[in-house]
Amino acid sequence: MSDHAALKPHRIVAADLGSNVSVRKRRVRSPRLAVIVTCWNYADYVGDAIESVIRQGHRDCELVVIDDGSTDNSWSEIQRTGVRAYRTENGGQRLACLRGLQETTAPFVLFLDADDELMPGSLTEILSRLDGDVAKLQFPLLRMDAHRRVISGPVPPLSDFRGRELAEHVLRTGDYTSPPTSGNVFRRDVCQFIKDADYERAVDGVILFVAPFMGDIISLSKPLGLYRVHDRNDSGFGSELNPIPLKREAERFENRLEHLRRLLNERGLGSRLVAAHRAYFYQERSFYLAIANSMRVGLRQFLFLLSLLWLYPYSAKIKLSMTLFFVLTFLLSSERAKRVVNYRMQAHRRSALGLIKSIFRRKA
Repeated sequence: MSDHAALKPHRIVAADLGSNVSVRKRRVRSPRLAVIVTCWNYADYVGDAIESVIRQGHRDCELVVIDDGSTDNSWSEIQRTGVRAYRTENGGQRLACLRGLQETTAPFVLFLDADDELMPGSLTEILSRLDGDVAKLQFPLLRMDAHRRVISGPVPPLSDFRGRELAEHVLRTGDYTSPPTSGNVFRRDVCQFIKDADYERAVDGVILFVAPFMGDIISLSKPLGLYRVHDRNDSGFGSELNPIPLKREAERFENRLEHLRRLLNERGLGSRLVAAHRAYFYQERSFYLAIANSMRVGLRQFLFLLSLLWLYPYSAKIKLSMTLFFVLTFLLSSERAKRVVNYRMQAHRRSALGLIKSIFRRKA
């Protein structure tokens, strides 16, 4: 299948949408949503993730677990649940998800991280909104700690809408506000592009950004899942600011945009896609990376970052708060600037008080 053909919005055939009794019975028997749980060394959490799906009680959902070569007790915990599961050699999340796609047939797919959970009733909410014109459905997650205590409100805050307007947003900025992996449902044909994303191990990369060009995006403001914050989250940010994950994020963004450009070229849209170095996300990460490497950010680069921020479709409140944060960081000494950037990059609830404490805390 060519990229051009693959990007055409998929429509469910009439039999899938029919209203007669026999068709409805076929729909009940055929799964409409596949939940693919991928696990690597999350023995402490994977059972909770699986049970959160089982407890939904949906017969039109197929659940498959892929153990990505775990070396802890994960495989035993998975087998204990009795769900359909496969064990593979460790190859990263992307390859694990591809295996999950091979083992499922439902027209929509949710990739659930093994340390996350779905909230009660979430599948009913999701399934009630899916149809053949939907390329992606997204919903925020609540952060919880390792002991399942909720520690934040919806992340990220999302508004309720349905449409294709995000396509233009992606062309101008290279991205849009989207939740972590477990907060996204994709139509199966969108997922086909994962196989060519061999420049990264993650799964929710280029398919996030190609989805708006393939159909409607449904965004929900209601949180339907739980994102677990613990000492093994794959952020790469610890007690000190680490330049390696920042460099990795910037390079991954470049690769994703180049991949997306190739896909959009067949539709005559590739030339309209912003260059990576002119995108707000890239410049923000470059700013943080310079600070992490104890380099002084030039005034020209700094002003360019601010100009991109004010062109980005954030609310005026967010733009103002981010401007103040950037100016503060720009003016601080190298060590204090590192501390405030690292505070911002942590996966926890941030506050003005916490930011101030990060500035004045003594180095351990």
